[in-house]
Amino acid sequence: MEQTITILIYIHAFFGGIGLITGIGNIIVKKGQKLHKKMGKLFSIGMITSSLLSLPICFMPKHQNLFLFLIGIFTIYLVTSGNRALTFKSKSKVKADLTDRLISGTMLFLSIIMILIGIYCVLNTITNGVLFAFFGGFGLFMTIKDFIFFKNFAKTKNSWLTKHIGKMVGALIASITAFIVAGLGLGNLITWITPSIIGTLYIIYWNRKADSKIKLKEVIE
Repeated sequence: MEQTITILIYIHAFFGGIGLITGIGNIIVKKGQKLHKKMGKLFSIGMITSSLLSLPICFMPKHQNLFLFLIGIFTIYLVTSGNRALTFKSKSKVKADLTDRLISGTMLFLSIIMILIGIYCVLNTITNGVLFAFFGGFGLFMTIKDFIFFKNFAKTKNSWLTKHIGKMVGALIASITAFIVAGLGLGNLITWITPSIIGTLYIIYWNRKADSKIKLKEVIE
């Protein structure tokens, strides 16, 4: 059993490494080019595969970790939602479909669970309580924004780009955090939260840049 777990962990780490390398590479290369798209696909494959493998590992003997299980779900949401944002670029798409709502709805439910667990842990001085609340709050904020986007789709269709950037960078943040915590063994509160803060600032920068392009496009149209 332990050998099977070890193999799964190595495969999980391998695909996580692919996600980390291609994710950082995608920040460096010019957006929209073929290389960016190819690296984006590798990033998605790496992150989703790594996250899917982490789910059963979190319930195996000596590796039980509810928090990492929920973070795995959160990462899958970020990657799938980030890729689904690209579908809104098509002029033939007139509204969010069931898949879009199911992805965001599932994460919305799990985010509320994370927040409730966080509150319970904080009140009972249980480790990782703040982290549950922190990442649950992030998930709740993102999914609420998803449904606002779905509702006002006709007016905000061009904001697909900011959605895509925000979700994919969010997934990269998860990859970097996992490397620092699991790879380097630095699992304190600062190492968990710092990548998210830096990543959020990066997302804000790119969102403002994307918003300028969207406004210019709307003026031209």
